[in-house]
Amino acid sequence: MRATENDRIIIRGKTDSTPDRHGTIREVRGPEGEPPYLVSFDDGHETLVFPGTDFLVEHAR
Repeated sequence: MRATENDRIIIRGKTDSTPDRHGTIREVRGPEGEPPYLVSFDDGHETLVFPGTDFLVEHAR
């Protein structure tokens, strides 16, 4: 998986009652666009993310 700063991310909810989480990649900490990513979520929370299979990247244009 590769990403750049300002790409949007979606982390899919694990159940039907768990909403998806949306955010923006603020920093790429791995080499050549690889994880981990510092993500600022739409709810204001910011954390370092190591993506799993529920992680989608929408590349910035």
